[in-house]
Amino acid sequence: MTHGELMAIAAEARKASYSPYSGFKVGAALLGKSGKVYTGCNVENAAYTPTNCAERTAIFKAVSEGEREFIAIAIVGGKGEETAEFCAPCGVCRQVLAEFCDGDFVVVLGNPERYEAFTLAKLLPFSFGKADLN
Repeated sequence: MTHGELMAIAAEARKASYSPYSGFKVGAALLGKSGKVYTGCNVENAAYTPTNCAERTAIFKAVSEGEREFIAIAIVGGKGEETAEFCAPCGVCRQVLAEFCDGDFVVVLGNPERYEAFTLAKLLPFSFGKADLN
């Protein structure tokens, strides 16, 4: 699957966003090593802290269905119907990605027409992981 195809799926997932408070809609498409794509959108809550990001929604959906190895994630976000130039994952999402993905994991940011790929290592240098618990 190309990065452009993954971005288009993320843009479609963004339409399901539940973001009545911020109006900032995010969609994610996570490509598993099996070839299956797991989508997610952000889900806000009036209490704010129970809010869940699109990236974590996709990861948790994949893990709950038994997928544990991933190739790439595409993220599309922005206020209202507009898309931001880049909608990078928050620190919590980066840490969740690091739990299941190595530093070479690909994170694609932008929109279906214009996007750029980064490695997780570039977005989360010095990550905390299983090895730090020994």
